[in-house]
Amino acid sequence: MLTTSALERYVQNTYRFCPDAQCSVVYFADDGTVFRTSEVRERIWQKEPPGRRTMCYCFGENEANMAAEIERQGYSDVVHRVRTLIAAGRCACEIRNPRGACCLGDVIAALERLSAAKASAS
Repeated sequence: MLTTSALERYVQNTYRFCPDAQCSVVYFADDGTVFRTSEVRERIWQKEPPGRRTMCYCFGENEANMAAEIERQGYSDVVHRVRTLIAAGRCACEIRNPRGACCLGDVIAALERLSAAKASAS
C-alpha cells in the first residue's frame, strides 16, 4: 500500500492501522514510525468523506455505486456479489484493503447506512 518513497523508510515492524477520519496517520508502529495518507497508493475510505468512498478494494465496490443501485432498483446486491467472489477465492483483502482485513463488514455497514438514508428521504 505504500508509495515508492514511503517504502524507502519502511522497516520490518508490527504496524497498526488508524481508522480515525481526523488523523492523517494510516499506519503506525511502537517505535514511532508512521505512514500518512499522502504515503499510501490508495485512498483510505475511513479517512474520506462519505459519498464516493471505496468500501471493497478487491472488487471496486463503492458508496456511489451502491447508492445508484438502491436508487435504480430499490436495493443493492453488493453483499451477495462480494460474498460470491470471496467464496470463489478471488479476494485479497489482507493485501488490497488498507486495513488488512476482510471488507465484508464494512460493505454491509455502508449498505445499511445508504438504505436507511434512502428510506428516510422517501
